[in-house]
Amino acid sequence: MISRSVPQFRPCIDLHDGKVKQIVGGTLNTASGAADLTTNFVSDRTPEYYAELYRKDELTGGHIIKLGGGNDEAAKAALAAWPGGLHIGGGITADNAGAWLNAGADKVIVTSFVFSGGEFLRANLDSLLRSVGKQHLVLDLSCRRCPDGKYRVVTDRWKNFTTLEVNGATLEMLGASCSEFLIHAVDVEGLRAGIDLELLDILGKNSPIDCVYAGGVASFADVEAIEAAGLSYTIGSALDIFGGEMSYDAVVSRHKALQQKA
Repeated sequence: MISRSVPQFRPCIDLHDGKVKQIVGGTLNTASGAADLTTNFVSDRTPEYYAELYRKDELTGGHIIKLGGGNDEAAKAALAAWPGGLHIGGGITADNAGAWLNAGADKVIVTSFVFSGGEFLRANLDSLLRSVGKQHLVLDLSCRRCPDGKYRVVTDRWKNFTTLEVNGATLEMLGASCSEFLIHAVDVEGLRAGIDLELLDILGKNSPIDCVYAGGVASFADVEAIEAAGLSYTIGSALDIFGGEMSYDAVVSRHKALQQKA
């Protein structure tokens, strides 16, 4: 049974080397260093600036993603600026999840910990549930399309494919063990060239719980399509606060109008 909230705009703070950045997702490869990294935007503002902005606009459920090491202090500063208003992801395990909640996160976002060698590990998911509870857990099922046309979850900065396909059965199974999904369409992430409509259709028809779509949003037409599918959404590189052309203020106004209408 599908039970989802009214679609919402969920803001983001992506951290790389301690700075707020917007990166083309498929180019984030630790093994090759920075040489292959494609960056759309590097902010001269602090992470807490963005957290305070989202707090002022009463935007809850946004996510901080730590892309690699060297981001813990920046993440803690952002959480302190909007305690209880943001989710945190990047290197989260059953051992440290509670500490991040204590640091001010409302929920933790997890991918790699529940996979090893590309396989889904139920035991690790169960340990997370014991550590923080379903209500504080978001599963990140960010995915890429395989040559066979199926979408499979990717881990380790979106470079390694797992065996887990994003489909109705997977969403139903995992939806019983978390409060929300966060799903980046990695093939279009950061390109500002439109959303992945096929993935959107899968998520809209099958996610039994709240699901946040991210990746490729470039216009309000994209936002309308996501809302029509019954999903919440994140916009990164396309927003003017991250160097893009979409008005952040207009997106917030649209979000608030929809919430009031509901």
